[in-house]
Amino acid sequence: MARRLSVARTQTRRRVAPAAAPWWRDAVVYQVYLRSFADSDGDGIGDLRGLRQRLPYLAWLGVDAVWINPHYPSGGADGGYDVVDYRAVDPDYGDVSDLEALVEDAARLGLKVVLDVVPNHTSDQHPWFRAALADPDCPEAARYHFAPPSEQPPNNWRSLFGGPAWSRTPDGRWYLHLFAPEQPDLDWRDPAVAEDFERTLRFWLDRGVAGFRVDVAYGLYKDAGLRDNPGSYAPTLFGHGPEQAMTWNQPEVHDVWRRWRSICDEYPGTMLVGEVCLADLEQVALYSRPDELHQALSFRLLKSPWGAAPFAEAIAGALDAYGRVGAPVSWVLGNHDKERQVTRFGGGELGTARTRAAALLTLALPGSAYLYAGDELGLPQADVPDEARQDPIFHRSGGARAGRDGCRVPMPWNPAPGVGFSPEGAAEPWLPIPADWGRHAVSVQTGQGGSTLTLHRRALALRRAHPAFGSGSPTITTRGDVLTVRSVGGGETVRCVVNMGSETVLAGCPGQVMLASTQVRRSGGTVALPPNSAVWVLED
Repeated sequence: MARRLSVARTQTRRRVAPAAAPWWRDAVVYQVYLRSFADSDGDGIGDLRGLRQRLPYLAWLGVDAVWINPHYPSGGADGGYDVVDYRAVDPDYGDVSDLEALVEDAARLGLKVVLDVVPNHTSDQHPWFRAALADPDCPEAARYHFAPPSEQPPNNWRSLFGGPAWSRTPDGRWYLHLFAPEQPDLDWRDPAVAEDFERTLRFWLDRGVAGFRVDVAYGLYKDAGLRDNPGSYAPTLFGHGPEQAMTWNQPEVHDVWRRWRSICDEYPGTMLVGEVCLADLEQVALYSRPDELHQALSFRLLKSPWGAAPFAEAIAGALDAYGRVGAPVSWVLGNHDKERQVTRFGGGELGTARTRAAALLTLALPGSAYLYAGDELGLPQADVPDEARQDPIFHRSGGARAGRDGCRVPMPWNPAPGVGFSPEGAAEPWLPIPADWGRHAVSVQTGQGGSTLTLHRRALALRRAHPAFGSGSPTITTRGDVLTVRSVGGGETVRCVVNMGSETVLAGCPGQVMLASTQVRRSGGTVALPPNSAVWVLED
């Protein structure tokens, strides 16, 4: 018996005149972990010039924009997310002129550039924090959360990286860090913090960037009284909820995004997309109200178990919640913080098949899609030796948590030693490259008609040619292990059918088969869909 998930309200509220739709509403955004993408100077670290050299690949692939993980001078404690100077470029990556040249080169290729901004915390090497350590009464000290000396921390808050969220200064004070101790949280109740970040936005917008991905957009403000959290540290499957009520999602944070939105409105065509890791989808969607962030990333598919029912619930729930505020959904299947899809979906041939099917499903959904570098190659999670791991999650947990290094191993460009990441004779890469990494390389897959890279390129071309995929009105149905997304738009109807079970099924697919994640057999209006596969159909 078919199970139908209603998204009627979403369909009504999401309609936008095609001519007026901003680019970001249905864009495919390619996320680059800069340190791991392409090394131009042989120091073993990816950089802006390396990315510039590879921009033609991104244009060839068919994405619309590139989002760059933090490029700022950093203390090196958390992969660039501990920022020392928000209006500069880390020398490892180049300088401001390199970023300006990147923006210009991208524009010539029809690509937008989105930067990462980190407003929740700074590095402990930031001039503000260094001044606050030296003088508790200086103005900079008010820009962080300090508490007077005491036997115990001010409250029960925990760091997301493990251990207490409070550490001592040399003079005995406590300071707050919801991540690593080297990342002290800013106190956004001090107006100087907001004023400085607004200058940062303008600094980069004046250089032509198309917007910002906002790290920890649900943070910034904390409970003014620093009251204990009512529950344990562990968040729910889909994000933080009432158990973290004092540390996340304070109502004042929305005023920050209204101010930032007004700044972007002065730069036509720019956008803000927020990282919002909350369990309640309705709360997540509020961050993308018309006067706040343009988008709030939806992590439901990234965190849902493989299966037609959970994926259908994730899709319908997001479409409905975001539709209530008139915002598009920003779909995420992988990023720099999560295990690679192939491994997450079971590893080996099984994980690869599911990854390919999930790619077609995600690219068939209305809204925008965020594609993490290397996912188009079907990269698995790399096995990084313990002695080479750099993620603070691994070290702060005493090795109990593997951390995120395995999804940040350098990008393979060719099958030669070093996989083309660095020039010949370069230094060792910042993370070790697995011995078999070259078999996944771009140059290898480019010549293979059935490769995962070829599948992504064809899907992106079809998505662009058929607006019903990215901006149509969808209907979501399930029948057993089969999930179907049927979208109407642009004068046509398209259908994505995914078999998420372990047996071949006969699926009704009237019309023209445009693309499939594996070989399928068709008879009349029926397709024999193998397990863990997907097909796109253009209805007659």
